[in-house]
Amino acid sequence: MGKFFEIEMKVRDYECDSQGIVNNANYLHYFENTRHEFLLYIGLSFADAHQKGIDSVITHVELDYKYSLRGDDVFISFLMIERKGAKVIFHQSIRRKIDNKICCKGKIEAVILINGKLSRGNYYDSLMKDYFIK
Repeated sequence: MGKFFEIEMKVRDYECDSQGIVNNANYLHYFENTRHEFLLYIGLSFADAHQKGIDSVITHVELDYKYSLRGDDVFISFLMIERKGAKVIFHQSIRRKIDNKICCKGKIEAVILINGKLSRGNYYDSLMKDYFIK
């Protein structure tokens, strides 16, 4: 197994619906924020990569909702990465900090385009290698 990247976040009131639980679409935002923070952590910037003609594009998302987060909940968002051909697959999960209860699991697939053309994505491999599921 590779290493997990993790980041702590807190639910903001405006992310909750009238039932007081986090609206389902916000989990996509949490997962995206985790991926962006991970890339910055390993020394990558979307803006810098784009200037070099390298773009990461999401192609598929699967989410399983397990337990609802509520306003002011603090949670930990985790990710690991798998490589399958040209795909980079982010295995992500969100756990409530107070009791480690899993709230959502996600599998997010991305491909790397170089100058608009599908690539193997080797540009990222050396930076992400410690986080690849082996």
